[in-house]
Amino acid sequence: MTTTPTPGQAAGPLVEDDSPATPRKLSRLEKRAIATKGRLSSPWASGIAIIIAVLWTIPSVGLLVTSFRPELDIRNSGWWTVIPGVFTGEAEFTADNYNEVLYGNSSNLADTFVNSFVITIPAVIIPITLALLAAYAFAWIPFKGREFLFVAVFALQVVPLQVALVPLLSDYVDWGINGTFWTVWLSHSIFALPLAIFLLHNFMKDIPASLVEAARVDGAGHVKIFFRVLFPLLVPAIASFGIFQFLWVWNDLLVGLTFTSPAYRPMTVAVAELAGSRGGDWHLLTAGAFVAMIVPLIVFIALQRFFVRGMLAGAVKG
Repeated sequence: MTTTPTPGQAAGPLVEDDSPATPRKLSRLEKRAIATKGRLSSPWASGIAIIIAVLWTIPSVGLLVTSFRPELDIRNSGWWTVIPGVFTGEAEFTADNYNEVLYGNSSNLADTFVNSFVITIPAVIIPITLALLAAYAFAWIPFKGREFLFVAVFALQVVPLQVALVPLLSDYVDWGINGTFWTVWLSHSIFALPLAIFLLHNFMKDIPASLVEAARVDGAGHVKIFFRVLFPLLVPAIASFGIFQFLWVWNDLLVGLTFTSPAYRPMTVAVAELAGSRGGDWHLLTAGAFVAMIVPLIVFIALQRFFVRGMLAGAVKG
C-alpha cells in the first residue's frame, strides 16, 4: 500500500507497507474481563441484579424508617403503614431514638465506637502485611513443597471459626493476654490469612514474569522487586481485601464477645445489648444499627472501585 503525505505533513519518501496489521494478543486477565463483562451486561443479568438489589434493600429501608418512628408507633404498627402518611403529611418522625443511643445512659456507644476503630485498623493491616510476604514467596520464590504448602494454606479456609474459639481462648489465658485487644487482633489475623494469601497470590501470578525477570537482570533483589515492581501493581488487590476484612472485623460480634473484657468490647456488642435483657428496647436497636453502619458505608463507597477489580482478578481462578 502506498502512503500519501497529507496537508501539513512534510513530504518524504513513499513507503511500501504490505504487512497486515497484527492484532495485539490479549492477556488471560483481559480475556476473563471481556468474558465476564459480556455475561454481566446481558438484559437478563441486569434484570435479575435489579430484582435482587430491590429485595435486598427493602429490609434496610424498613429499618431506617423504624429508627425514626416514636417508640409507641413502632409497637403498634409496621413501618410500611407510614408510607401513606408521608404523602398526606400525617406521618410522625422523631430523632429521640438516636438521641437516646448516642447521648443516653442506656448505652456507651461512643466508647465502643473508638474500641471498634482500635480493633479494626490493626486487624486489617496485620494480615495484609503477612499475606503479602507469603503470597510473594508462593508466587515467585521456588522452594521444595511450595505447591503442597500453598494448597494446605488454602484448605485452612474450610475450618469453621467456632472450632478454634476454645483452643485460642485457652492459649490466650496461658499467655496472660486474655480480655485485651491483642486477642482480637491475633484472632482476626489468623482467620483472615488463608483467604488473603490465596487472593494476593493469584493476583501476583497474573503479573507478567518478564517484569520480574527484567528487574532481576538489572540486579534487583527480592526486596526491591517486591516494593518497586510488584507493590504498585497490587494496589487493587490490597484495597479489595482491605475492604472485605474491614467490613468483616467491624461487623464481627462473636470474636469480640468471646475474647474481650467489657472495657475492650467493640460497638457490635454494645448494639446487641441495646435491645435489653428481655428484648423490650428494640426500637433503640434500629437507631444503633444505623450508627454502626456509617463507617463501613463510607469505607466501601470510597474504595468500591478497587473492590470488584481486585476480587475478580484474585478470586476467579483455581
